[in-house]
Amino acid sequence: MNTVERPDLAIRWLRAAMYALVTTLAFPLTVVLFVVVVVAIPLVLVTVGALVLWLFVPLTAALCDLHRRMAAGMLDRPARRGDYRLGGSKSILRLLHVWSTDSVRWRDLGWLVVASTAGFVLSLVALVFVVSIVFLPLAEPLMQTRARLDLWALNRSRNEVLAARVHEVTQSRAASVDSAAAELRRVERDLHDGTQARLAALGMTIGLAESQIESDPVAAKQLMAEARGSATAALGELRSVVRGIHPPVLADRGVGAAVEALALDMPLPITLNLGVRERLPASMENAVYFAVAETLANIGKHARARNAWIAMGIFDGVLRVEVGDDGIGGAAATGSGLHGVTQRLVALDGKMFVHSPVGGPTIVSMEVPCG
Repeated sequence: MNTVERPDLAIRWLRAAMYALVTTLAFPLTVVLFVVVVVAIPLVLVTVGALVLWLFVPLTAALCDLHRRMAAGMLDRPARRGDYRLGGSKSILRLLHVWSTDSVRWRDLGWLVVASTAGFVLSLVALVFVVSIVFLPLAEPLMQTRARLDLWALNRSRNEVLAARVHEVTQSRAASVDSAAAELRRVERDLHDGTQARLAALGMTIGLAESQIESDPVAAKQLMAEARGSATAALGELRSVVRGIHPPVLADRGVGAAVEALALDMPLPITLNLGVRERLPASMENAVYFAVAETLANIGKHARARNAWIAMGIFDGVLRVEVGDDGIGGAAATGSGLHGVTQRLVALDGKMFVHSPVGGPTIVSMEVPCG
């Protein structure tokens, strides 16, 4: 029993010691970030203030995410990133506006105060206990207290989570209605402009053949041959419309095979790492398929890429998809195509992240819960 407990105890003490050391060393950075951000906020209308926030707010978020992971590890809880709102805009002022309405980023600013005061004291005392060896067992409860303090300051409260969930559900419902309406309009347009017009011409051709079948059988026979060709073309257009609604390969073999078929139709080489072969709910397969199709269409139209890749897998109950290319970059999540992708995923509580610096590469990541 003791031989099992001692290594475990040693690991816990070591974890507490490392946590105390890292958080103590991070103290100067937390102070600098707080001072810089607070001073830059009143200067946001001045170019220098906006630029400072544009640089330091993401740095603050990265530091906060690091502390979320460390605190979760200290308490043996699953680690998670901050649920930040994505700006998705190239305009710095627009991005700052989105950040200013994000309660998680304001919590980050509040955490800088907590980490620079009570959090620093707890870490420093725990580090002194570690160095002294005599009070080493006290380091772990101190750092567990620090971890709870960090998570309390960084993570949203239950009421905030519920309010955000209501907002997401409202947006999801609106996105689903808009997406369904847009899809119906597309199908109606395809049928009206293509199949319907061809069928109308087919009816006229058959009528003309009927009127000439006795007076000019040869001409009537020729018209019937034209009608047969028009019927074949109309059938092909109708099948194309049906494939646009729900591709047969998606219905028969699932989203993995369907995405593979999409890649084969692209004019550039695509590296595939598709770890999903099992069937998923039809709504999820449909949303992910068309999201990948839209992303690949954007690559073909705008990226000027020579290579691309698609990775797909299920991790911790979440379907994760990554579509990337080595093109010129500069893609924005607010573009019409990627905005449509976001709408499809939001309807399933999914998310999309776009990383596309000028010069590339562009990486579009999607996450959809499988539960």
